[in-house]
Amino acid sequence: MLMRTDPFRDLDRLTEQVWGWNGRSRPASMPIDAYRRGDSFVVQFDIPGVDSESIELTVEQNVLTLKAERSRPVSEGDEVIMSERPWGTFTRQLFLGETLDTDHIDAHYEAGVLTLKLPVAEQAKPRRVAVTSGESRKAIDV
Repeated sequence: MLMRTDPFRDLDRLTEQVWGWNGRSRPASMPIDAYRRGDSFVVQFDIPGVDSESIELTVEQNVLTLKAERSRPVSEGDEVIMSERPWGTFTRQLFLGETLDTDHIDAHYEAGVLTLKLPVAEQAKPRRVAVTSGESRKAIDV
């Protein structure tokens, strides 16, 4: 049997009653890492315990929205002794730059981590432009 002494248990219960907070309404975090790798940006979200079927990923007007749900593992009639793991619906939004190709986002979920690869749009990649001066031509990077 799992037991824990919690001097703030009554305060937590009172807060839940006054503010209506429970496992579904309290805010939950969804930590992320983001970095650039070559011609793509990689974003990783920690969402352990989430069923991949509950993950909803949308992009609208360069706003990427991630929504995922983790169900509560207890059944009706169970007596909850301790409940620290967040459950319910998690949502996170990222504002994407105009230089990303949002039509070709790759998403992969494994071991509780959702990894997105967002390629840089072709028109935003560096390219060479020919510069002419008199009779000679010289290409420079822009």
